[in-house]
Amino acid sequence: MKAVFLDKDGTLIEDVPYNIDPDKIRLCAGALEAVQMLAAADYQIFIITNQSGIARGYFPESALINVEKHLRQLLATAGVSLASFYYCPHHPQGVITEFAIDCDCRKPNPGLLKKAAKEHSIKLDRSWMIGDILNDIEAGNIAGCRTILIDNGNETEWQLSRSRLPNFIVNNLREAAAVIMASDRSPPQKKHAYS
Repeated sequence: MKAVFLDKDGTLIEDVPYNIDPDKIRLCAGALEAVQMLAAADYQIFIITNQSGIARGYFPESALINVEKHLRQLLATAGVSLASFYYCPHHPQGVITEFAIDCDCRKPNPGLLKKAAKEHSIKLDRSWMIGDILNDIEAGNIAGCRTILIDNGNETEWQLSRSRLPNFIVNNLREAAAVIMASDRSPPQKKHAYS
């Protein structure tokens, strides 16, 4: 199986920090069309998200149940099934003891992608990670995926290293889907678009 792993905030939905209110969740422009394209090309769609608001005590872990449910409903309106929703509740400086840890699932670590691959028999070298910050890209690269950065202004630090270089940089999820469609027609490459 091949997959597209999507960061949630700023990639699939508009970035509203620490939001758990389904009424405030809005898909990014072109996101529905993008996931339709990807699903039609037999990619399974996964969400991979850091949710440090749990560790910070901003909201309970159970609040993500309604967030996931709402996202599934939004995608279903486009006829797209969300394969799974993976989140990291941890942060080393958290105030909730059980979540105040260093972990392998908080991006830029690849733990959630590897867990998804194991649980869903995903071929990571045939899959993609799309995100709006370089931590997303690093997680995807370490896991062995091809990577696309959505340059929408959310990455502010630009701390570059080899593991943080995306294969492609685009403006939105619709453009990312188009890149994946074009890449499907040609042999997989690990070269960066600007090298």
